[in-house]
Amino acid sequence: MAMLPLFLLPVPDDIAYRTLELSSHSGAWFGVFSSTESSAFQKSYLALTSSKFCWRSHVLTREAAVVLQNPAIDAAISTVREAFSKRKTLLVVGKCWVDYQGRASSKLELGERIVILKQDGSLLVHRPIGYEPVNWQPSGCIFQATSSGKMLQIRAVRRKPPESVRISFESVYLLSVLSLMDKGEFMLHASEEDMQKAILLEPSLIEEEFKPITYEKKVEPGFVDVYGVDKAGRFVVVEIKRKTANREAVLQLSKYVKAIRSMVNREVRGILAAPSLAKSAQRLLTTLSLDFKALDPKKCAEVLSKPETRRLQEFFEMKG
Repeated sequence: MAMLPLFLLPVPDDIAYRTLELSSHSGAWFGVFSSTESSAFQKSYLALTSSKFCWRSHVLTREAAVVLQNPAIDAAISTVREAFSKRKTLLVVGKCWVDYQGRASSKLELGERIVILKQDGSLLVHRPIGYEPVNWQPSGCIFQATSSGKMLQIRAVRRKPPESVRISFESVYLLSVLSLMDKGEFMLHASEEDMQKAILLEPSLIEEEFKPITYEKKVEPGFVDVYGVDKAGRFVVVEIKRKTANREAVLQLSKYVKAIRSMVNREVRGILAAPSLAKSAQRLLTTLSLDFKALDPKKCAEVLSKPETRRLQEFFEMKG
């Protein structure tokens, strides 16, 4: 019996393994070794015994993570089923067909794709190019894995509304099962355009009873970000800055206010809306009788993320 070559590769020191595990996929034995020579200088190694690559580990409080390259159909099915039973995140790369049945129907012909099945029951099917999935299902799906001839079939089923996606893999290039954790806070900071939309959707961000009339109003020096009236009936010119507003921003607002005053017979106010105001701009703002409103881009992003404002946001995007 010919012996396959054995290679020991170091694994990063910051990953601590509890066990040695040996298994076989398509004739390739693999294992993770933890040395016990010294608790202060523990080294872990990955054993490779053929061109087939497979990695399995037990990491402290986490369960096993598995990566299979070009797995046999039986190994792929058993691995996928185990992943589904333990609600793991599953990444499958290979050549497949995709069939959808539900409110409509669609068929995606054979092609090489990246399929992501998440632990919350959501599904994404990506082509090799582009950032949007060509097929997808939201969280709450029930996943099933079966074999059909020499193919791996994965189904994602929803009950309300009744929908299903069937993915038939002719071949699997890469199969990865991961136990992932993500408790990081998502910090979304809006652009100046987003801040403008937020003000139009929630005018109280500027002040109570402020009523926008229009936005991107054309005047001689340029375009007014937001134009409206305050509770006293005075016209208001709002200039928005995403970062700390400087002297140039104050002078820009002053030009817009002068342009509007030349067009109307009513008092006109100018408000500079930004996260903060530079010290060099504070005295100039007061001298020109302009106002400052502290406006946090993060707060604007929160406004745009509210379900009740999304439809209005889409309206502004279409109009733009």
